[in-house]
Amino acid sequence: MLRRKWFYFLLVFLMVVSFAAGCALPEEDAAEPSETDELEEPVEEDDLFSIYGIYSTPAEEPWVSVINEACDKLVEEGKATFAYTDNLGYAGDFERELRQVADELQPDLITGDAFGNEEAARRVAKDFPDIAFAFGSGLGPVEPNFSVFDNWIHEPAYLLGVIAAHMTETDKIGIVGGMPVPEVNRIANAFLFGVKGYNEDATVYVTFINSWFDPAEAKEATLAQIEQGADILYAERFGVIEAAEENDIWAFGQMTDQNDLAPDYVISSAVWNLTPTFEYLLSSIEGGTYTAQDLKDFCMMGKGGAYLAPFHGLEEELPADLIDLVNQLEQDIKDGVLRVDIDESTPDAVN
Repeated sequence: MLRRKWFYFLLVFLMVVSFAAGCALPEEDAAEPSETDELEEPVEEDDLFSIYGIYSTPAEEPWVSVINEACDKLVEEGKATFAYTDNLGYAGDFERELRQVADELQPDLITGDAFGNEEAARRVAKDFPDIAFAFGSGLGPVEPNFSVFDNWIHEPAYLLGVIAAHMTETDKIGIVGGMPVPEVNRIANAFLFGVKGYNEDATVYVTFINSWFDPAEAKEATLAQIEQGADILYAERFGVIEAAEENDIWAFGQMTDQNDLAPDYVISSAVWNLTPTFEYLLSSIEGGTYTAQDLKDFCMMGKGGAYLAPFHGLEEELPADLIDLVNQLEQDIKDGVLRVDIDESTPDAVN
């Protein structure tokens, strides 16, 4: 009996020793820290530049989508965090949400579309002087922290007008815009300058739907212009391109490259690129040099803030000499040789 117990104790002892030996890391296999390898500290979101967007209109509205695209690019590059609240309207929710974000979240930069909420945006910015505000606005900046930007895409709009002047077969062209405010008027007028500069016989219809986002109303206005003979259309608002595609008519996009909405019909677009603006804002705020200013120059063709979208293969439908002309005019604008006039007066319904 004693021998059997001794045997069991010996067996257990050997098993324990074997298990412990198997778990130990052999000395020659142990990883030694390399002199050339540096441990990287994980990037905490709290350490990143933070941006918050406050929007009156839905995120899919082109104006807002351009802001989001620029901010998303900074996120993709690992330079910032970004969140937003959209479709707040003009009845008080905008200011309430904006004040709550500034008070509770305290981001490095708050951005958005002011315009119909100008007073609210400026009121909140004044109450939070340590936060940088940069809003789309038709008015001026306010020290120390309220900067403004706008869609200065009248230059590519002019180039679209030149294309329309050569492409129309009926000499009737249409523009459907949101509201007759300076930022829309200067785009419509620049397009008109391009048309009239190369086709004095053309008639250009201009219709305002008196809304920033009403695709159904914009489509109806477009159909009315088509009935009047318009065979090429400038879609300053959503809804125009849908009507153009359904009626086999050429169209131009606005704000973003909108060729994907109707690839066989959208020749090009007047594109607004806010990336230079937001790269500058991030740099100046992080560098401690931020001050309230009008960021207009960053939104024009000279600094890459505006450009003519690619033709996406539709250049085959355009005369070669027209493409050469547009390319030359575009380069002249970038070189400062050609200046497109800024006219913010409301254009006539028929021009």
